[in-house]
Amino acid sequence: MGNFTAHGLLLAVEMLVALLLAMTLREYVRARAAAALGDPTPRLWGRLRLDPRTWFDPFGSGLVPGLLAVLWAVLVLVVPAAYGKPAPIDPSYLRRQPRDIVVVSFAGPIATLVLGVLAGIGVRIVPLGSDVGTALTVLAYTSVSLTLFHLLPIPGLDGARLVALLLGPQVRDTYRNLDRYLPLFVLLILFIGLPFLRVLVGAVCDAAADVDCQGLMSFG
Repeated sequence: MGNFTAHGLLLAVEMLVALLLAMTLREYVRARAAAALGDPTPRLWGRLRLDPRTWFDPFGSGLVPGLLAVLWAVLVLVVPAAYGKPAPIDPSYLRRQPRDIVVVSFAGPIATLVLGVLAGIGVRIVPLGSDVGTALTVLAYTSVSLTLFHLLPIPGLDGARLVALLLGPQVRDTYRNLDRYLPLFVLLILFIGLPFLRVLVGAVCDAAADVDCQGLMSFG
């Protein structure tokens, strides 16, 4: 498992800050997209704000990032996976379905992907191996990880909302109702590790930053 080091503790803190930034942006953009498409629900619930307190979920935004931070502190760099309390959205207000549902579902992942790419471009600009470069690498890696995580076909995540559009009514309802088990699914992901997700996150981050993201973070 490794040992706690100053570098590992710094990485853990940077990962938590990156998750906070990426998840806040994700939920805000998702709520803004729904409002732009005619759904007043996010505005009525006060969710059109860049305020982490509006989406904080005790398990998905608190416990899970905390467990990940402990692992990162000992340089076990599992892919960051977390979720917030989603903005309430009423599909009945969306004028063009299923197109609008697809737009809302992709809004959050696109926002975090753009954040990751911008951070990766920043890595290319600053001196390689500098403190700022490492922080930007963590932000790029975390944002890309959050993007791909939320596109997994797990009930409660954006990927499942897209998959549900392809299912029949009865199967769709059953599938969507499994979102109550999202905490269990997330724990399984953390224990199993999903090696393919780690490979994908690394590949996208490497392409954006033009460095070996995982290697740079591991060795500082």
